[in-house]
Amino acid sequence: MTRSLPPAVDPARLTEVLDGRWAHVRRHAREHLHDPDLLPAPGEGMAEARARVTRMVAKLAATGQVTLGFPKEHGGEDDAGGSVTAIEMLASADLSVMVKAGVQWGLFGGAVHALGTERHHAAYLRDIASSALPGCFAMTETGHGSDVQALRTTCTYDPATQTFDLHTPHEAARKDYIGNAAQDGRMAVVFAQLVTRGERHGVHAWLVPIRDAHGRPLPGVTIGDDGAKAGLLGVDNGRLSFDHVTVPREMLLDRYGSVAPDGTYTSPIANATRRFFTMLGTLVRGRVSVGGAASAASRVALDIAVRYGDTRRQFTTPGADREVLLNDHRAHQRKLLPALAATYAYAFAQEELVGAVHDVLGADVVDEDAQRELESRAAGLKAAQTWHATRTIQACREACGGAGYLQENRLPQLRADSDVFTTFEGDNTVLLQLVAKGLLTGYREEFGSLEGWGRVGFVADLVREAVLERTAARGLIARLVDAVPGRDDDVPLRSRGWQLRALEDRERHLLEGAVRRLRRNAATPGMAPFDVFDDVQDHVLAVARAHVDRVVLEAFVAGIARTTDPGARALLERVCDLFALSTIEADRAWFLEHGRLTPARSKALTAAVNTLLGELRPHVLTLVDAFAVPADWRGAAVLREEPGRQEAMHAHDRRRQPQPQP
Repeated sequence: MTRSLPPAVDPARLTEVLDGRWAHVRRHAREHLHDPDLLPAPGEGMAEARARVTRMVAKLAATGQVTLGFPKEHGGEDDAGGSVTAIEMLASADLSVMVKAGVQWGLFGGAVHALGTERHHAAYLRDIASSALPGCFAMTETGHGSDVQALRTTCTYDPATQTFDLHTPHEAARKDYIGNAAQDGRMAVVFAQLVTRGERHGVHAWLVPIRDAHGRPLPGVTIGDDGAKAGLLGVDNGRLSFDHVTVPREMLLDRYGSVAPDGTYTSPIANATRRFFTMLGTLVRGRVSVGGAASAASRVALDIAVRYGDTRRQFTTPGADREVLLNDHRAHQRKLLPALAATYAYAFAQEELVGAVHDVLGADVVDEDAQRELESRAAGLKAAQTWHATRTIQACREACGGAGYLQENRLPQLRADSDVFTTFEGDNTVLLQLVAKGLLTGYREEFGSLEGWGRVGFVADLVREAVLERTAARGLIARLVDAVPGRDDDVPLRSRGWQLRALEDRERHLLEGAVRRLRRNAATPGMAPFDVFDDVQDHVLAVARAHVDRVVLEAFVAGIARTTDPGARALLERVCDLFALSTIEADRAWFLEHGRLTPARSKALTAAVNTLLGELRPHVLTLVDAFAVPADWRGAAVLREEPGRQEAMHAHDRRRQPQPQP
């Protein structure tokens, strides 16, 4: 299905759609955040970067934007979605600033807000908001990262003193890679196993002072510096160990579990596993912020590479007197345009996810099903967006050749700073396992950890028919899919219904296959419970990836449906075609293997992608203009100095002149 495309589209109309529900937060950042301390300097050393980022975080506190998620009575706006969006916007300027701010207000402040009660809020949130109380989020241990339930740090209650004893039992239990710990943090939210009256009650969190007013470690607290890292030089990651540190009973963040003076433990959630996952679920904003920041970094990298490709020339054609622009080479288009289309797709998926965070966490009554779905979606999109950023920034670096290797052109720093995003706030492979667990709709709450997957009873209870929940614009998507004729060969590749159905069909087939393999393994005599699931991990991860692809495409379709400007809508339709078809093309081995594509249609698929690249070529600058990245945030010297840039930009301006609509 070919859709007409106007010769010029106003990028501002695309920006309006991309900015979405929290457009005002994005506009505020673009208009007001232009401090020199916000921007990384090429060749900056670790000490310089840390000092600059610390100064910038203090300045951000005065804007009020980074504390939007805090309660109104404590200096915020009760705007969880706005808070996530504000943190994401920092990523376009400097990922170190984004991470440092995210630790202070998203993780440290967010944990006090989500896991504490009113007395904690009243005592600490205003100082956290103003940055008068710099803090850390001490969850990860050297020996336990993704497996939070198995943390080894203990916090044991003594009713005689009405205090807890916080202790690191061995080196593998030290808190590691903790942002704000090495230099600035004065207090930490520390996660440990709660023990009282000789009984363990699982992981809980405490507010623990770690430094005095002069910056010296408090008695029993050992603080180390993780030192030089591959990137994020401005973030002071460190290590914390506790040698029988006394913590007052009142410092337990006790929204989900409290200890009475006599040591009696009570919780509004009786089931320990359910309690643990409920507690972690309230902290989902951190994971959502990391995914959004990764996509922001992808947008900046593409902005630089696409603009450079419209000024840099290479090779001549017979009879021509000038070399060809990089962006006119098909190989270059293949490198950048599918990544650009995917970046648009993730922008719409992230917008939908942030809306869910705001609505679910802000609800007066906890909807456990909605929260579980939110956690699964956040896990899947964080994995997808961070892997996409790693691939895309590398492609942009290569697309800029030697210029892309220079620090002054920003791409090396983007690559180094974003690399760790694939493993922090949850290792991506583990996160995809959690997504797959949610897709097995026979899942029951007593199987909250991955260990339960191998139990015969669990596998026997899995549904016999996978049911896929459509996510966005449900009615529209159902109509598009239902309108597709039975024979794929009769359907144009650009049929949105066919594209949606192809990704739905792949997800359903993979899910049902994973269920069959789990059942078969569970029925195999002598097969250990761990091996029942471990043997199927390849299949389970494929299910999760297929699910995320489908969810992202549906979010893109929903975003187009919200677009009112005809030119912007027509261009987004074409970009969506490229995302959908390049996604199918990337996995066409599966589609061929399972008879979903014929060899002839597979060849036509590649031809269709190439045709789309040519159709979108005149609009590539419009598409990156729509990201609305301020020039100083971009920070690429080559875009200011490259010969011929003015000529290329003038030609671009001529292309963008408003044209009569057909």
